[in-house]
Amino acid sequence: MGGLRERISAVPGYRWYAVGVLTAVYASSQVDRQIMGMLLEPIKLELGASDTQMGFLVGLTFAIFYATLAMPIAMLADRSNRRNIIVIAITLWSAMTVVCGYAATFVQMALARIGVAVGEAGSTPPSHSIISDLFGPEQRGTAMGVFALGVNIGLLLAYLVGGWVSENWGWRITFIAVGLPGLLIAAILYFTVSEPRRGAIEPAGAGDSKAPKFSAVAGYMWRVRSLRHLTIGAALAGFVGYGFVLWMPTFLVRSHGLSPTEVGLVLALMTGVVGGLGTFTAGKMADVLSARDIRWRAWVVAAGKAGYVPFLAAVFLVDELWLALVLYLIPAFFGGFYLAPTFALVQSLVSLRMRALASSIVLFILNIIGMGFGPQLVGIMSDLFAADYGKESLRMSLLVLSFLNLWCAYHYFTAARTLRQDLAGEPGDGVGEAVRA
Repeated sequence: MGGLRERISAVPGYRWYAVGVLTAVYASSQVDRQIMGMLLEPIKLELGASDTQMGFLVGLTFAIFYATLAMPIAMLADRSNRRNIIVIAITLWSAMTVVCGYAATFVQMALARIGVAVGEAGSTPPSHSIISDLFGPEQRGTAMGVFALGVNIGLLLAYLVGGWVSENWGWRITFIAVGLPGLLIAAILYFTVSEPRRGAIEPAGAGDSKAPKFSAVAGYMWRVRSLRHLTIGAALAGFVGYGFVLWMPTFLVRSHGLSPTEVGLVLALMTGVVGGLGTFTAGKMADVLSARDIRWRAWVVAAGKAGYVPFLAAVFLVDELWLALVLYLIPAFFGGFYLAPTFALVQSLVSLRMRALASSIVLFILNIIGMGFGPQLVGIMSDLFAADYGKESLRMSLLVLSFLNLWCAYHYFTAARTLRQDLAGEPGDGVGEAVRA
């Protein structure tokens, strides 16, 4: 099959095909991860859990294993075949998603979700590294924007499939329906995508260094001020994003009386279509505007995250469903604005042999704080607000969460201040020492 891969890789436009396959992989991971948002209520009722327990199931239970294992897998990816690592990863998480459909207790469900998390830990950092070997800095934001569309495509499918299948066939069949396609995507990746040569588009010799140790990479990322603020900003964006993605379906059911199918259709259009346009636009805007001033790569995110806060808060302050949905168009568009610019910048701010590990470190912090505590905090606040607000407690919890976007925007604005110097690698930045370590 190596001959098939070589023939495909020689076709004009192959690098965009490779990004397309990696985007399908990313979409599969998002479907299997975010399907829980559509199934929280029926699983909660059947397993007899509280909102706090369900927040733990979709938050820390998943995030601890996903984020922690991503780093050693990324270190392996900086030293070995990245494509094969991704193939193994998608095979594992797809199989474990199917297993979720057979869980009979809360503990069994938690163990199955841990299995999904272990698989998904091996996908995104190697994908970022591969894309960075296919595209130079001037196009990297756009390529990352296409890849980041996997989030929105995955959410669209999770909402549509999750809503209709769960209402008509039950939540158990839903897990099986979304898990099996990942095995096909794994085969397509293995048989048609080649492992690119590291540093193929970089200056001669740029990819010859050995991969540095974890401590050297982490230390370097802390010393580079723009990287430090990008990481904190991404963590806060993930905190808000995961909180909304996993609880918005339940909010629409509880507060507006929508059926699962209606919720799936509404959120598929909002998060999948409108959100997808926003995610791609952010990457493209970052590439275009940075030609004038490189700081726009961070300013784009700062403006987007701060600008949509009034609209997001208003969603939870109105009672009319149609008005809430119209207002939600703006947050849906800007919700994923941070993805492509953030990871394109991370890949540009570190050396070739740091890329997968640097990406995994950012994802570790993003997911431990974001996925781990975002949904958990929403669930805890909802239970705390229940005494005063009854079934509207979740509404109040999400309203409070919306204002954290302002804190997120601050860190992206601050990252822009030193971005020019950090990208130029001024003396004393530590990159040489990190690579040699």
